Formats: sequence, C-alpha cells, structure tokens
Amino acid sequence: MPDNVDASERMVDNWTKQIQETAARYQAMAARVQGQTVTERSKDNTIEVTVDSKGLLKNLVISEAVSGKRMAEVSAQVMRLVQLAQSRIPELLQQAMAETVGTTDETANRVITEAQSTFPEAPPEEDLAPPEPERHHRFGPEEEEPPPPPPSSQTSPPQNPPQPKPIPRRRRSQDDDDDDFGGSILS
Repeated sequence: MPDNVDASERMVDNWTKQIQETAARYQAMAARVQGQTVTERSKDNTIEVTVDSKGLLKNLVISEAVSGKRMAEVSAQVMRLVQLAQSRIPELLQQAMAETVGTTDETANRVITEAQSTFPEAPPEEDLAPPEPERHHRFGPEEEEPPPPPPSSQTSPPQNPPQPKPIPRRRRSQDDDDDDFGGSILS
C-alpha cells in the first residue's frame, strides 16, 4: 500500500509541476504579446498607424503633405493601414507562442485561429477606391421619399395621406416689441 500512495503522490506532484510550468509559459507569452505593437505606413510615408496586440489604434500620424489630398482618400488610406496592421496580429501571436508555449499546444492553436478570424487579411488596395466627392451640398431638409405605389387590389378605396397639423401661433402683445433687449434700439 505505501508504494501506491508514494506513486500517487509522485503523479500528483508531476501534474502540479506540469501545470505550473504551462501556466508560467502562458504568462510569459501574454507578457510578451501585451507590449507589442504593429506599425504600418502608407507608400508615400504621409500616414502612419500603430495598433496594439488587441488591434486597438494606439497612434496615428498624418503628415502635412496630405493637405493636397481629398479627405475621403486620406480616411480610406488610414482605414486600409489599420486593417493591414491588424491583419499582422495573428502572425505576431503565432511567433510569440512558438517561442514560449509551442505550436503543438491545442489552446495556442485555438487562440491563433480566433485571432485569424478576428483580424483577417486586409483586402487588396485596389478594392478600396475612395468614394467620389459630392458635387452638390445640401443644406435644407432631406428630400422625402416618394409615396408608396397604390395597392394592386381593386377592392380597397384609395386613402388620403394624413395632413400635417398647422403650428399654433402666439398672438403678439404690445410688449413684444421691446422684450428681447430691454428697450427700443432707437432710444
């Protein structure tokens, strides 16, 4: 019986040691990934973005040289660079895991797969054409949509659309003329 107890204790000690070693490797991997960032620059070096290992934008630098570009083009470039930087995060995780936890670990592979689905490859640059500039600026209320077509059945009579209610007006009093500024402006 003492041999069974000793063997059981050694087995539990080995499991505990393996769990502690695995936890230490994961903590080392997490610490390593935590401080890493990915930076991408535009081809003309006028825009630079930096994202952290979670994909969050940490820095954006736009040089004065973009002042001649359309803002739609600049914003499209910024978004493209953010996507490019984020698409490199799975590679960053995979490298950190290979050096700390190993690539044969099932949990590590799930983390990498999750990162690849969260941060997919960025679309090709030619797919991201900036929108055409608006040629007309509208400052008034937006145009109303056309009324829906009449129902196709002949049995229902056409309905009149509800008329908007008129805005009630306040009657003016004699005191209204100089209420705004405490007196006449002519005095």
